[in-house]
Amino acid sequence: HVQLVESGGGSVQAGESLRLSCVASGFAGSNLYMAWFRQAPGKGREGVAAIDNAGSATYTYAVQGRFTISRDNTKNTLYLQMNSLKPEDTAMYYCTARKYAFSGSLRVCLRTESQNYWGQGTQVTVS
Repeated sequence: HVQLVESGGGSVQAGESLRLSCVASGFAGSNLYMAWFRQAPGKGREGVAAIDNAGSATYTYAVQGRFTISRDNTKNTLYLQMNSLKPEDTAMYYCTARKYAFSGSLRVCLRTESQNYWGQGTQVTVS
């Protein structure tokens, strides 16, 4: 039974920081790719950041320079450090995983259809 459990969301003021965590369980092997998506009220899901098993990362342009994705494979945990938060970052944030390899740019993992597993989400509100 695959499970992704997010934590770390909350309400902050603009300019502050938050760190999201996601613990993965139930996978038979290592997750090749993991990512963070977000969905603001009335909008579709947007890929925020993705990382492969070697630690290479990619970001959507709106968060480059402010957000950092990382993973600890020994703990099966994914992180998203979010600095200089803006009101437009307000959204439900989802942890995702893709089990299968593919060829091409890591930016493919910022597409919703590329991910096999999704967590329940954690709310981030910036005012």
